[in-house]
Amino acid sequence: MSAVQLFHTGFQAIEKPDIKIGRKNADFGQGFYLSDAMEFSKRWARERKEMPTYLNIYELETEGLQIKHFARDTAWFEYIFANRAGHPDLLADVDVIIGPIANDTLYDTWGIITSGFLQKEQALKLLMIGPLYEQTVIKTERAAAALRFKEAMILSHEEIAAYRATVREEEKVFQEQFGQLLSTMM
Repeated sequence: MSAVQLFHTGFQAIEKPDIKIGRKNADFGQGFYLSDAMEFSKRWARERKEMPTYLNIYELETEGLQIKHFARDTAWFEYIFANRAGHPDLLADVDVIIGPIANDTLYDTWGIITSGFLQKEQALKLLMIGPLYEQTVIKTERAAAALRFKEAMILSHEEIAAYRATVREEEKVFQEQFGQLLSTMM
C-alpha cells in the first residue's frame, strides 16, 4: 500500500469532497484541489466573519490509480492554458493530477499572463519565476473513493494572520521579480 497525506483549507470540514464542484477551467480541470504540504495549505487560508477556517487532513491510497505528474515545463503550460481556455480536458479520465500551481493565480498576475498580449514563450517564462508549489487534484470518483478523511483542525485567527503575513512578504518579492522580467520583454 502506498498512501500520501494531503491537506485542504476551507470554511467547513469536508469529509466527502465533491469532485464536480470545482471549476472546469481551473489549471488541472475540474476536481478537488489539495496540497501535499500542510504549511502551504495553511498559508492560503482565509477568514470569514463568524465562520471557522478548517485545515482538512486526508490520506490518499494511490495504489491502482492513474496518476499524471507534471513538472513546471512546456507540457504543463500547454495543459493549463488549454483548460483555462475552456478546451475539453484531455486528462479528464486520469484519476489524480499532481503538478505545479501556476504562480499567476497565487500572486494575482493571471490577467497579464492570459491576456494574449504576451507570446506563449514569454508567458511561460513569467510562470517559471517564484517559488514552486504543487497541487494534487482528485479528478475521478475512483480517486475520490481512495481519499480518506482523517480529521479537520480549526485554525486560529492568529495562526492565519501570521501565515498571511508570510504570503504578503513572498508576494512582494515575486512582484518585483515579475516586473523586472516583464520589463525585459517590452
